[in-house]
Amino acid sequence: MLLITCPWCGVREEHEFACGGEAHIVRPLDSHTLDDAEWADYVFMRRNPKGVQYERWVHNDGCRRWFNMARHTVSHEILAIYKVGEPKPEFEG
Repeated sequence: MLLITCPWCGVREEHEFACGGEAHIVRPLDSHTLDDAEWADYVFMRRNPKGVQYERWVHNDGCRRWFNMARHTVSHEILAIYKVGEPKPEFEG
């Protein structure tokens, strides 16, 4: 079982949380000018690295707040947890 530290509630079991996908995806400011291919790229295309992945998570069974997590996709090691709006930590690999 994976233990996740909510920035507000502390350490909890992973079943209390849900992953919301890749973090730090910025919506285009001029989205009304995008063609279908550009819009599809924004909506559907995500990185799928073998290594460090930055993800959005929500504490569904707790405070219901969103936060970001840096997680290694091979080992599932949680490298950092930080609040939305905080700068993402940089890691090798």
